[in-house]
Amino acid sequence: MSVAREQALLDFIQQYTGVLVAYSGGLDSALVLWASVRALGPERVWAVTSDSESYASGEARAAQNTAREIGLAPERYLTIKTREIENQHYAANPPNRCYFCKAELFGELTRIAREKGVEVVFDGATVSDTGDYRPGAKAAEEFRVVSPLKEAGLDKEAIRAIARRHNLSVAGKAASACLASRIPHGIAVTAGRLRQIDRAESAVRKLGFDGFRVRYHRDVARLELRPEDIDRVLTRDMRDKIVRGIKDAGFRYVAVDLEGYRQGSLNPIEPTGEK
Repeated sequence: MSVAREQALLDFIQQYTGVLVAYSGGLDSALVLWASVRALGPERVWAVTSDSESYASGEARAAQNTAREIGLAPERYLTIKTREIENQHYAANPPNRCYFCKAELFGELTRIAREKGVEVVFDGATVSDTGDYRPGAKAAEEFRVVSPLKEAGLDKEAIRAIARRHNLSVAGKAASACLASRIPHGIAVTAGRLRQIDRAESAVRKLGFDGFRVRYHRDVARLELRPEDIDRVLTRDMRDKIVRGIKDAGFRYVAVDLEGYRQGSLNPIEPTGEK
């Protein structure tokens, strides 16, 4: 089935003469970039990455390496700085925070696309995203951003299958999201809090964990691990290393969530009024 979906993806992209990909370096946007280069050739594709405060450290370099692996010409890969954190509506962290972030991003990408003479901006939205709370989708609609993975009927399982078939290095990469997604709605998003989360997650990642989140609860860091990794923190040595790393990032307490990692675990939480 994924072979047919792959061809549907390539066929969809081939209707355009040139594309600009909103490219984070994650699996979904990387597959969009790979398919665009394959369908149109590297001379008709641009990729743009936003390296803002909410982008985890190291991700920009990893994204650039993946773009090179895919075959995109270095001069067609751009890194920009977006300033969504300066938008008071975004910083207040309402339930639709992602809308303000995506509006900032897609507005800038649309401008760049016009400058480059490109007719369309692609994002990495998938069929699997339709069942989740995605306020950023409204911004994509407003700026007429196209989602080729969704148009081709591709879900997460099919996307990974295609990436594995073509030996893309991101095939096994865990899903990621901006660092602001670790902060409950109603608690303000600040550069300091984003840096604190980034340092804590970097410390846990260095211990060999993947597919996890450090959720921000003021003094408390709530660590969501993959269920199969929870037992690993029960040893005294590993527990001490995790606690030390997260406390060094500025948290006072460290909690391990026994439910494990689940996407969007903060979505149902109502605004708390805390700033």
